[in-house]
Amino acid sequence: MTTPETQAPADSAPPPDDANAEIAALSQELEQARAEVAAAKDAQLRAAADLENTRRRLERDAASSLKFANERVIGDLLAVADSLELGLKAAGSAEGAAKALADGMQLTYRQLMSVLEKHGVKVVDPTGQPFNPDHHQAMTMAESAELPPNHVVSTMQKGYLLHERLLRPAMVVVSKAPAAAS
Repeated sequence: MTTPETQAPADSAPPPDDANAEIAALSQELEQARAEVAAAKDAQLRAAADLENTRRRLERDAASSLKFANERVIGDLLAVADSLELGLKAAGSAEGAAKALADGMQLTYRQLMSVLEKHGVKVVDPTGQPFNPDHHQAMTMAESAELPPNHVVSTMQKGYLLHERLLRPAMVVVSKAPAAAS
């Protein structure tokens, strides 16, 4: 037994034009929903990539901070190394008690340089090498027959690198071609 509510009248079917319009509207909504889903997936992938890039950058920054955290202290110790080196040069021909003091200074200097090297410090002593403005500071130029032009004749003050980063440039005398004899 069928009830009037469940039985559809034969003349209640929508006209074919309305059905086609409804199908077209639903297809358009479906395409729009698919486009929104694709855009949301793209945004999600971009956000995940951005998050990964940020994580890597922060890890790199943290590693760099740890690597160069002692840069200021090491920079201050370079003046101590320079003073010890100058004292050793001055005590080069010492005798007796002064010789014992110079030997003690030499041991202290070696120990300081060993500690600096252990922490990633490298000495820049470019005597005889080509002039490099990234690591050397030219203080003056001198004529040299032994070295080609733009090479370091002598080092006035050593430079230092900390893990390949310049702490202090080497102060150098740069060679130039000898003047032509008149």
